[in-house]
This record gives sequence, structure tokens and C-alpha cells, in this order.
Amino acid sequence: MSRRTHGGPARAGRSRATAALLATLACAGALVSCSTNSGAASVTPRATPPDTSSFSGTPPSALASAASSIIGSARASASAAASSLSAAASEFEASVSADTARASAQAQAELKKVQGSGNARSDVAMTGMPRAKTGGLLAVLVNITNNTDRTASYAVQIDFKNADGKVVETRYVGAENLKPGQRAQPVAISRQPTQPQLTPVLAKAQRY
Repeated sequence: MSRRTHGGPARAGRSRATAALLATLACAGALVSCSTNSGAASVTPRATPPDTSSFSGTPPSALASAASSIIGSARASASAAASSLSAAASEFEASVSADTARASAQAQAELKKVQGSGNARSDVAMTGMPRAKTGGLLAVLVNITNNTDRTASYAVQIDFKNADGKVVETRYVGAENLKPGQRAQPVAISRQPTQPQLTPVLAKAQRY
């Protein structure tokens, strides 16, 4: 007669459950170890793009900076050129005035006595002067030639007219004690702005 062992099936069942639990825990540990060792080494943080909503204006480009520099340089050059031109004009006018102031006053006084255009228009001619030599001023070289056989003095009136033919400015020049065949070349300068452009016209010329 054989013996039956009490609790055999139950003990076997508990053994199987215990083995399964141990296997599960072992596997879980292995997974945690793999994830910890390999996963941490392979993860790379992703760059975050900047928040452009907080930007104000547009950052200057190299082209914009170069253009700004060129404009600034051009303005400085233009200002320097204008100052230089003004200085040249003042210097030219001063040099002419020093030589002709007294003759101009004498010519104006003589022409007040003259009716009409005077008796010496044929002895007078005008030549325009380059603005590069006058500091930008409108100036004419008045050529006075004594075509008579005796010594004479001359008084000349130059009118500067606009496009409508209106006299805007009048200048007087003169030459004293010119011998026969002798020539004088006083300069008549307009003090008006360069624009609108004016035209010099021989108004009167008197020999006395």
C-alpha cells in the first residue's frame, strides 16, 4: 500500500508561482539596467529656437551699414564743397571789389547825366567768366577799348535780367584815362542767387 504525501500539489503550485515571480523580477531588473546604461548615453537634448516675437526692428545688414556709410560720406563731402565754394566766391569778389570800387562809383555818377544808351557802346564788349574761376558767381569781363585818337574815360552800366526780361540787378564799372588803343577789363559781378539764372546785358556805355 503506497503513501500519499499531504500537500504535494499545493507545494508544487507555490514553487511554480515563486519561480515565475523571481523570473519576472529578474527580467524587470535587466530592463531597468539596460534603459539606465544605454538610454542615458544616447539621449541628445534638442535645441530650442529663439522667440522672435520679442525682437524689435530689423537687425542691420552689412549692405545697409555700407550704404549708410556712403551716404554720410557724400553729405560730408557736399558740405565741405559748399563751404569751399562760398569761400572762393567771397575771395574772388573781394579781389575784384578792391580794384574797382572807386571806378564803379565814378561810373555810376557819370551815367546819371546820360540820356539813352550813351556814346560808347561800340567800344565795349562783354565776355562771360567761367563759374569755376568765380567761386560759382555770375560774372562778366567787360572789355573797354579806347578806339578814339585821344585819351578818354569810360562809364559802363550792366543790367542782369531774368527770363522775363526784368532787370533784377544793375552793376557799374569804369575805366579812367585810357590812351588811344588802350584796353581795360573790369569785372561786373552779380550778387544774386545762382538760380534763377540771369543774363547780363550792356545797358549804357559813356565816353567822357
